[in-house]
Amino acid sequence: MNVFDRYAPFIQDYIYRSGWQALRGVQNAAGEAIFGTDDHVLLCASTASGKTEAAFFPILTLLDEDPPKSVGALYIAPLKALINDQFGRLSEVCEEAAIPVTRWHGDAPQGPKRKLLKKPAGVLQITPESLESLLVNKSMEIPSLFCDLRFLVIDELHSFLRGDRGLQTFCLIERLCRLAGCDPRRIGLSATLGDPKAAGRLLACGSRRRTRIPRFDGGKEVWRLSMEHFYNTPPQAGEGKPDVLSAPMAETPTDTPPKAADPGIGYIFAHTRGKKCLIFTNSREECEAVCQSLRQYCEANHEPDRFLIHHGNLSASYRESAEEEMKDDDSRLSVCATATLELGIDIGKLERAFQIDAPFTVSGFLQRMGRTGRRGNPSEMWFVMREDHPEPRAMLPERIPWYFIQGIALIQLYLEERFVEPPREGRLPYSLLYHQTMSTLASGGEMTPAALASRVLTLSCFSRISKEDYRVLLRHLLETDHLSRTENGGLILGLSGERVVNNYKFYAVFQENIEYSVHCGSEELGTIVKPPPVGEKIAIAGRVWAVDEVDHKRREVFCTLVKGKIPAYFGDVAGDIHTRILERMYGVLQEEAQYPYLMPHAVYRLSDARETFREAGMETRPLVHLGGNLWALFPWLGSYAFLALERFLKRRCKERLGLRGLNSARPYYLQFAMDVGEQAFYEITAEEAGKAFDPMELLYPNEVPVFEKYDEYVPPELVRKGFAFGVLDIDGMKRRVRGWAQARQTQRIPGEQNGGLSDGQKADDV
Repeated sequence: MNVFDRYAPFIQDYIYRSGWQALRGVQNAAGEAIFGTDDHVLLCASTASGKTEAAFFPILTLLDEDPPKSVGALYIAPLKALINDQFGRLSEVCEEAAIPVTRWHGDAPQGPKRKLLKKPAGVLQITPESLESLLVNKSMEIPSLFCDLRFLVIDELHSFLRGDRGLQTFCLIERLCRLAGCDPRRIGLSATLGDPKAAGRLLACGSRRRTRIPRFDGGKEVWRLSMEHFYNTPPQAGEGKPDVLSAPMAETPTDTPPKAADPGIGYIFAHTRGKKCLIFTNSREECEAVCQSLRQYCEANHEPDRFLIHHGNLSASYRESAEEEMKDDDSRLSVCATATLELGIDIGKLERAFQIDAPFTVSGFLQRMGRTGRRGNPSEMWFVMREDHPEPRAMLPERIPWYFIQGIALIQLYLEERFVEPPREGRLPYSLLYHQTMSTLASGGEMTPAALASRVLTLSCFSRISKEDYRVLLRHLLETDHLSRTENGGLILGLSGERVVNNYKFYAVFQENIEYSVHCGSEELGTIVKPPPVGEKIAIAGRVWAVDEVDHKRREVFCTLVKGKIPAYFGDVAGDIHTRILERMYGVLQEEAQYPYLMPHAVYRLSDARETFREAGMETRPLVHLGGNLWALFPWLGSYAFLALERFLKRRCKERLGLRGLNSARPYYLQFAMDVGEQAFYEITAEEAGKAFDPMELLYPNEVPVFEKYDEYVPPELVRKGFAFGVLDIDGMKRRVRGWAQARQTQRIPGEQNGGLSDGQKADDV
């Protein structure tokens, strides 16, 4: 099939006007799959490969040839910023064919929404939360809006595969199709999928179609990587020692930071002047701190401010101004950002990205790396790893630069194995079950228990939840007034349930803090958590403000701009880290390999870390004696297996080990005191891991581990069950523990890929 010839004339004209010389591999493959089959399609291609056009050019062609009687294509994206970006691109393509494109999210204008409700047509762009709101508040409009829906496009599919938000999205898709009586083809787009086949199965869940994953030549990835290490105070690693010949040549700085500048932040300052860069951080707090410092350096040097900021707590105007600035090819400003600029947004000709410390996932690293390298340029990322000098008498675990080693492991996993985190499966999402139950009742009105169960329990993501568990949930909701019975025996929302559902935050299933909007005069700056008293200072939008007034009833803070530097707080929490990353961290410390992207300080710091690793005997044993009865355990397990291990030691092994004072730095190490020796530790833990025990035994008496947003409304017994069977990776933990004693005989710790027990192997394989 000649895909270009199959495109509608207005698509061909757009391609000519854009100066394209030929279609890319992903565009040809997508065209053949969408035009030539009736299957769902999953497009896995690198960032900036043209996936959006690859999906929409055939879709728009088919909608133009046979105009639907309703919205023809629904585009779901995880971020409003991504929708805004794609809106401009799609509108330009669709203008000639008179196919309307409508944005539907909290910051989008109301006029086009009202127009769409009156005359459904074209392409609708929406976030999962706005789709939830649409199903709840416009349920009667759903049939007319989507009765002839042909295509459903899910952008950045990988972001929907590891948590409740993704499961919510697939629930919404199934519910919409049932209400509207439509059966659209699903098109998934992603640059970072660890297991495309598993992702394809999830994409197709609840439908009658299979998923086709086209193969094509994606071209060669060209990267420019560097990683430098900085202590926050002098001296730096390797200072005064000979330069490392194997390290990449340092680029000549374009600016000089003030003398008192933080070494790592000063390094970024020195290499961003006259360039357009992104500076990624792992939290909103750190983003604010970094932006404050960089702006202070500009002020100290009597230079114009050349730094912007972008994160989820900023007002829409602040975020959009940063996005527009990045799209300007002539701009030479840099933006400090969190994951809000990690996904799919076209930010023009970006010269490089900086990453402060290591991201939590390979997927996150690849997404951030992919922000650069567009429009024919290589992708370029500079890692800046920072830490304090260890105290002179610091214990062993504190002398290992964990984030630094993690950054190397992320890179090596992808370079060596093309590893990306797979979808997270096998969960018991009771929190989401509550949410979808309440949403379904709010949308459809009174239902019998049987009718409600047929609507909710039949959704694909609840396939592991029994009817008995659902009865337990419904009885609890009746007792707590979240549901109420009518005279006819039907179920409706109770008073407590109405208060939950009628709050605008109901539509999101991810955890949110109680936030206060921050204002300076008539300008809204964004939101913060836990505002300080009047007279104190807050940090937001990369600057410091004095609090003039706090209105707790309306949750508003009024302030004025002042000088200074203080930490910010938005309630960010770390993400989960996969076991393969921890295993590769062990490999980084164990092997002698040098990595060509390490800069001089980083080379010396890695050498120091490896020496500490070897001297402590960590290469051949996971348990290290720290002196007296104090020990450190390095299990090399990911977040959920590590959490299971903590509980296993406390609940199953405490008495036999004489365990006390257990402290953890998840997921890197545990420290504790115990009464037995090393060999007895391996024998006891292996024996206990070999026993069959109920996962519920790893919970404490009367413990209700609230883990997801709506767990507080779920019966305690279901919360406990969901945590034990759906959160804790007990199987992964058991494999590792059983392997320790045997690994001691071969002088190798299980976990490292070459010779060790990987996350997916059986214990017998050791």
